[in-house]
Amino acid sequence: MSTDEQWRGVAAEDDEEVTAAAGLRLQRRARALVVDLVSPHRRPVALAVALLVLENAVMLAGPLLVALAIDTGVPAALDGRPAPLAWTIAGYAACGLAGAGLRAAFLVLSGRIGQDLLLELRRRVFAHGQRLSLDFHESYTSGRLISRLTSDLDSLGDLLERGLDGLLGAVLSLVGISVLLVLLDPALAAIVFVGFVPLVFLTRWFQRSSRAGYRRTRTTVARLIVHFVESMNGIRAVQAFRRERRSEAIMDGLGASFRDANIAAFRTVAWYVGLTRAVGNLTLAAVLLVGGLRVVDGSLALGALTAFLLYLRRFYDPLDDLAQFFNAYQSAAAALEKISSVLDTPAGVEEPERPVALPSPVRGELEFDRVRFAYRRAPDRVVLPEFSLRVPAGQTVALVGATGAGKSSLVKLAARFYDPTAGAVRLDGVDLRDVADADLRDALVMITQEAFLFSGSVADNIALGRPSATREEVVAAAEAVGARGFVEALPEGFDTDVRKRGGRLSAGQRQLVSLARVVLAAPAVVLLDEATSSLDVPSERAVQEALETVLAGRTALIIAHRLSTVLIADRVLVMADGVVVQDGSPADLLAGDGEFAALHTAWQASLA
Repeated sequence: MSTDEQWRGVAAEDDEEVTAAAGLRLQRRARALVVDLVSPHRRPVALAVALLVLENAVMLAGPLLVALAIDTGVPAALDGRPAPLAWTIAGYAACGLAGAGLRAAFLVLSGRIGQDLLLELRRRVFAHGQRLSLDFHESYTSGRLISRLTSDLDSLGDLLERGLDGLLGAVLSLVGISVLLVLLDPALAAIVFVGFVPLVFLTRWFQRSSRAGYRRTRTTVARLIVHFVESMNGIRAVQAFRRERRSEAIMDGLGASFRDANIAAFRTVAWYVGLTRAVGNLTLAAVLLVGGLRVVDGSLALGALTAFLLYLRRFYDPLDDLAQFFNAYQSAAAALEKISSVLDTPAGVEEPERPVALPSPVRGELEFDRVRFAYRRAPDRVVLPEFSLRVPAGQTVALVGATGAGKSSLVKLAARFYDPTAGAVRLDGVDLRDVADADLRDALVMITQEAFLFSGSVADNIALGRPSATREEVVAAAEAVGARGFVEALPEGFDTDVRKRGGRLSAGQRQLVSLARVVLAAPAVVLLDEATSSLDVPSERAVQEALETVLAGRTALIIAHRLSTVLIADRVLVMADGVVVQDGSPADLLAGDGEFAALHTAWQASLA
């Protein structure tokens, strides 16, 4: 694997300290993301920069008008000619009003640009997160993704609020003021520039120190959110096993780490701002001393010194702005590295560049052609060693075997949650890697052991696979699986909110709703990860009857843990270590004395 490939995706996610070379790779990736985000907004950004340039120009005119008023306007007014003083005062007021208007326009425009960028980035992270493989989500917890979409985006939002203003405004002010200082008095300007030298070294030190500090803050806050999400999602286990104190201790430790990381970052900012202001104040004192002496001996006009001091004060104000910008920038840069790492993670299954259309209508024939498979997280452990199987269209196949036999892996390959390491999985003769994802999801549906329902109405959950379905079609699908009765008995019928994860319904009712989804989606292939294993006997019977309706005329692969499920299958595959050790109808296998007969005996014993 190449060095660059080692740093793709979330490889450096937990590394608080990285090498210089790795840091440069992370920064390049983050900068590339910024360029990609900003590119569609070039015109608004150019307009915002133009507004900022105009604002700085009118604001820089102020001290010159003050100097003109002191050295020219006031003496003229004392001589009975008030017009020059009046014009300079009017000019100063006009500059102030123009600056205020330009500032308001800039803030509105820059705020809109910043929110548009955050919206696009949030959309990308969410969309890419949905495309990433199950392997990724099993190792990269949801809490970390939440951290990417919340605290990391908040850091970027803080930067965008002051980004153009804090950086470009400060740079424009520094450049403009430097030119004016030289024009007003080169000797005094030289004093200022000498004092600027230590600021360069201070800034370089601050950039290095704060970047490392904010990498730590982004890592620690992600860990804190992960623990919070896991504790709240597993609250039943936490309370059942009295784990509250242990969870609180872990949270306290993570909170303390986050606090310490932030304190270290704030300490770096405090030193930078304090030393910057100290250099600025010492430079101002030196200019005031030398300039005052020159005013006394007549080699420098009082108005010119006043304007110089006003500009000098404004010269160091942008340095404070730059310090705050760099602080926000380092935090945002660390956050952007984390976000870009997620976006740079390749999807587990890529969309084909030239999709091949499935036959119309889809018949549902599945073929596993010399498939070899190992999970990315354990590439040395082969789950399926050169597995071959053909499932004719319309056939229901039950997969049985001990835990780890390869049943779930086989079904996940058929659903194209993963691609095989070698060989091919075909649907109606077409390699699944050549089928567009939307076409595959129309042709194939998977029902998991835990029927997942989203917050919302029963009707919305049934129409998950066909959001355009009419209410009549939704009701018909529920009736087909025997769910209409209990749904209409709910307080608001099909409009009843099932609440989080379908908590308002029983396990059997949730499974019936998931089966109604299949009827409405009308796929050619159905994959089931034992739909009845967690149900009581009455619920199991109801779901079993519904399954007969759902599977009629469709190809099906069923991971079976109960004999009742196996008996509705046309064919049974007994698996062990990724290999089919028995293949036949339930009746034929029961009549023999092989592995399936032994499993059947064990089932009967457990029921007894």
